[in-house]
Amino acid sequence: MHDELRDRGFSVVAVALDDSADAVRPFVENITMPVLLDREHLLAELLAISNVPTVVWIDENGRIVRPNASEFGTDTFIEFTGISGEGHKQQIRDWVDRGVVPSDGDRESEPVEDLSVDEVAARLHFRMATHLLRDGDEAGAARHFDSAIDLAPLDFTIARAAMPLRGGNPFGEEFFALYERWQAAGSPYHGIRPTRPSDPPTTSDGDEITNSP
Repeated sequence: MHDELRDRGFSVVAVALDDSADAVRPFVENITMPVLLDREHLLAELLAISNVPTVVWIDENGRIVRPNASEFGTDTFIEFTGISGEGHKQQIRDWVDRGVVPSDGDRESEPVEDLSVDEVAARLHFRMATHLLRDGDEAGAARHFDSAIDLAPLDFTIARAAMPLRGGNPFGEEFFALYERWQAAGSPYHGIRPTRPSDPPTTSDGDEITNSP
C-alpha cells in the first residue's frame, strides 16, 4: 500500500514493539516504508494499544480519522484468523482517493477506552523488566515480567511481548494458549470493531456514502 499510493500523498509508518533491531530485521526485508523501533512501548501507552496488529489512520493535518482497529495488511495469517487483508486495503484506497472512511458502527458510543490503572502499572513493570534484563538482572526482570502479566494477562503488548524476552516462542504453543484465553474472555481490545462490507461508508466529515461501488 505504501508503494502503490505514495504518489498520492499516502505513506505507511510501521512501529515494532520489540526490544532490538535484530528482532525486527527478518520482517522488514524488501520493505520500502519506514519501520520504527519502540523499545519502551511509548506508542502503545499513548494510543492505548493492547494488541497487534493495530492500525491507526492519521490525516495530513495530524488528526486521527480512524482510531485503533485490529487490521491485517497481508494474508499471512489468514488460515489462523480467517481475516483477509484485502478488504482493509480497499478501504485505504477509498480513503486516499475519495475521502471515504469506514463507518465502524457508532464510534460516539464506542470510543477507544483509556488504559486502566492496572494496565498502566503493567506497562511500568514491563518497562522495569526490560531495563533489568538489559543490565543482566534476569531474576529481577522475571519478577517484574510476572507482575506485568498478572496485572494485564490478556494484553498482547505485555503477555506476548514478554515471551521472546523470556526465551519463549511468540508464535508457539504458549501464544496459542494465550490466544485461546483471550478469545474465551471475549477478545478484549482497546479499539473499534472493524467495519464489515455491509456497513455503509462515510466521508471524512461523517456523511454517509450511498452510491459507492
